[in-house]
Amino acid sequence: MTALEAKSRAQTLAFAPFAFQATVALRDLGILAAIGRAGPAGLDRRAIAAETGVSEYGVSVLLDFGADLGLVARTQDRFALDDVGYFVLHDEMTTVNMDFTRDVCYHALGALTESIRNGQPEGLSALGEWPTIYEGLTHLPEPALSSWYRFDHFYSDRAYDELLPLVFDGPVRHVLDIGGNTGRWSLKCLQHDPDVTVTIVDLPAQLDAARRNIEEAGFGGRVDYYAADLLDPTRQLPGGTDVLWMSQFLDCFSEAEVTSILNRAAHAMDARARLYIVELFPDRQVFDAARFSLDATSLYFTCVANGTSRMYHSDRFRELVNAAGLTIERTIDNVGEGHTLLCCARA
Repeated sequence: MTALEAKSRAQTLAFAPFAFQATVALRDLGILAAIGRAGPAGLDRRAIAAETGVSEYGVSVLLDFGADLGLVARTQDRFALDDVGYFVLHDEMTTVNMDFTRDVCYHALGALTESIRNGQPEGLSALGEWPTIYEGLTHLPEPALSSWYRFDHFYSDRAYDELLPLVFDGPVRHVLDIGGNTGRWSLKCLQHDPDVTVTIVDLPAQLDAARRNIEEAGFGGRVDYYAADLLDPTRQLPGGTDVLWMSQFLDCFSEAEVTSILNRAAHAMDARARLYIVELFPDRQVFDAARFSLDATSLYFTCVANGTSRMYHSDRFRELVNAAGLTIERTIDNVGEGHTLLCCARA
């Protein structure tokens, strides 16, 4: 780009928080929805104010900036929904990402510089006083709790249905769901195969949530629960399973911790067992916006989650897998919303 273009881009970055908050306000105050209902003819400021209950002043300042952002298009004194505004209003991914940013990350990101300096999630105090977000996950205040789970489930759920036939391509008697969280993958397995049993590994609070969900679904008799803090390098994983499963899990740990966990997984495997790792790798995305979003999400781990983990790029992640005594037998990209499946065996 030219120097003038670069300087213009720099101003966009300087005022980026204004753009985010104005977009949220236009959405949550119902202004985008009112304009969208009017169709191509649009509405003037007075009509928008009457329909939404927002003052003409508030409508005016938000729409002037919204037009600069491509959220609305202005023709003389009327405003119609523009392309970007359409996706802010109607696209589920955009809604999930925006709510996660606003409710979980926005205030915490002010501590990003200190988080980098100290190697600690200094922004987490905006949500609660825990060493990492995982100890406090089930106790997050609303709306952060709901937005966190919607963000997590939006991406995982779209991959699970595609992954089930791959994992159950051969006989599977027992699945070890490591980092099972609320038990969504375990439930998918139990519903898919009436004979499979599952052991879920996670922190006690997460296991309580998983147990409630699984028992409510009527599958309690086929599930065991194994409480473990896998940050403890002496905590081993149970053996004797056909499938070990880690979905959107290892990005919650530093490189040394990833290697340690994978090494313990390798020790729990026999020659027949397979470890399936499901992750979102920025460098294996089809779309630039997906790579951008994942690299941004790394900063959530830096200043909110734990201060040491990230969305890994695939070349470095493969090195960690190999260093743990595992070999990658199969790689499948573009599952769900851009996930990659790694099928691993003991080296």
